[in-house]
Parts: sequence; C-alpha cells; structure tokens
Amino acid sequence: MRNGLRSAGGAVVCIGETMAALAPAPSASLESADDLQVSVAGAESNVAMYLADLGIPVSWLSAVGDDALGRRVRAEVGAAGVDVSGVRRDPERPTGLLLKEPSGSRTRVHYYRGNSAASAMGPDVLDDDRLRSASVLHLTGVTAALSPSCRNLVATALAVPPDERPYAISFDVNHRPALWPPGTAATVLRDLADRADITFVGLDEAQDLWDADLEPAGVRHLLPHPRLLVVKDGGRSAVAFGAEGTWTVPALGTDVVEPVGAGDAFAAGVLTGLLRGEDMERALRLGHITAASALKVTADHGPLPDSARIERLLALPADEWAAAAGQLAVPVTDGAPR
Repeated sequence: MRNGLRSAGGAVVCIGETMAALAPAPSASLESADDLQVSVAGAESNVAMYLADLGIPVSWLSAVGDDALGRRVRAEVGAAGVDVSGVRRDPERPTGLLLKEPSGSRTRVHYYRGNSAASAMGPDVLDDDRLRSASVLHLTGVTAALSPSCRNLVATALAVPPDERPYAISFDVNHRPALWPPGTAATVLRDLADRADITFVGLDEAQDLWDADLEPAGVRHLLPHPRLLVVKDGGRSAVAFGAEGTWTVPALGTDVVEPVGAGDAFAAGVLTGLLRGEDMERALRLGHITAASALKVTADHGPLPDSARIERLLALPADEWAAAAGQLAVPVTDGAPR
C-alpha cells in the first residue's frame, strides 16, 4: 500500500449527511437580513464535489427527505458531477437543515438535523454495489455523531482489519462539538481515526479533543496506526506522516471570504493526488490549492483554478512554493465552531 492506497486510480465513495443551508450575506446577520441564500452543505458531499471537479469518479451515498429540500440537495450534488443514484429518499424523515451566521472571521453554524433522513442510516449502506469497485471509502466524524445507527455504520466499516479491506478508508475527524453529548467525542473519535488507512485531522481540533499542548508529532503518537496521517496546522502548513517519512508543505495565501468547507476541499485535493500516483508533497500542495477555492466563496463549494494554473503551482520548486505561500496562509480547518 503506497501512502495509504493500494494502487493509484479508481473511484471514491463518500458516505454522510448533506443538508440544505441558509445563510445571509457575509456582512449581514440572521437577525437583520431580509434575504437568505440557499445552498447545500455536508462534509462528505463537499469532498465528493471537489473530487469530481478534479476528475476523480466519485459517488455519494446518503439519505434525504422526500421533500423539496432533499430534491434540491440531491440535484445540486449531482450537478457537480457526483453519482447520486445511491441516495435514498425517506418518506418519513426530513432533510437536515443548517443556518450559517457570519461572525467576524468565523461562521457560527446552527444545526437542525435531529431525526433527519440521514441520521437513520446504518451499516446496511455499506452493502451498496458502488463500494465493490471503489478504491477509497471516505467517512468523517460528523456521521459518527449523528445517531447510534450512524456511529455503528462508521464503526462497522472501520472494524474490518486494514489488510482485509477491499478499499482504503479515508477518515476526517471533523469534530463538531454541537453534535456530541458532553465527554463522549474524544474517546470515540480517537478510536475511529486510528483505525483508518488515511486520517485527516486539524491540529486545533486535536488540541481541543486530546491535549491543548499537542504538536503534529504528538498527534502521530496518539494515532500511530493510519498508514497516512495528515495534520492540518491551521493557516501555516500541513504535515503528513507515513511509512516513507514525514512531509511538511506550507499553505498558500488567499483572501478569505468564509472558511467553512476548506478542510473538506483540502482532503479532496490530497486524495486526488494520491489516486493519481503523485508524490506526497504534490498531493499536499493540491490539497492547499483546492482548499483555497473553498475560502473564496460563502458556499461550501467554490470553483477551482484552471488545470494549467494548478499544474504550474504543483511544479514550482520548493522555495518558490514557499514564497507563493506569502503572509496570509490558507486555514485548512473547515471553519466549523469549536
């Protein structure tokens, strides 16, 4: 297995909830705004849409309500080039909803996803035929927080020993404190993250969860088993730990409109690099480039640079890449409240 993947190429399956999202303009508040923009928001579908943008065959498995918002969610994710034919319609439960509230450099998120259609998902989702031809299954800690059946879904996928899995499992910790009962997230997320082939975690969330004094190497000590561990060190850099060594790549500079979704975009870029057979440094660079696209829009999914621009950035000598990173670096957390 090279950098957590058994071979280059292949399709990705992402499993998790996507909600309809309502947000005022960045300079407005929910209390005073006359208009709200409607978009879709979900960590796993964000990853799926960016993978599709980057040319990776990808499916998104989930459940939505048999309602107008569910149809909108399914249509928008599908319009991005993602296979959504495996998304279930639940006639009994609604599509999840979130409200975004801009607050200075951060965005507060209010969830309305209790008893949603996706919260009823369970391990049977793993029986979907699309997983038979997948190279990667991408999961996040958000799904594990939604309900006991969703946590069972994630735990069941990760219970298969790595050498017996038909696909590599990518897991993004994606800690959402508002979704977890007090005192439960740290133990559960550490156990799940340590069972994956490829694990993504923000240094800030690792510090919130496990130890306020953690550095990237300390995160590796806590999570020794993933074949590839990627620690996103805020706006400074991303550090990857693998069997072949350790890589640190500075983040790019960009103007930040809203940070939500950048971590998902980063994961999609790194996975794309690995699936293409790129070396680790280029894969991390592609993660930073993709994350920058999410930071420039209020929605979770923004347009990528053209392929020629991406290739020029990937090909820069190390010193020129470091210079391009500049003073304002990409914060490759996803901007969710802590």
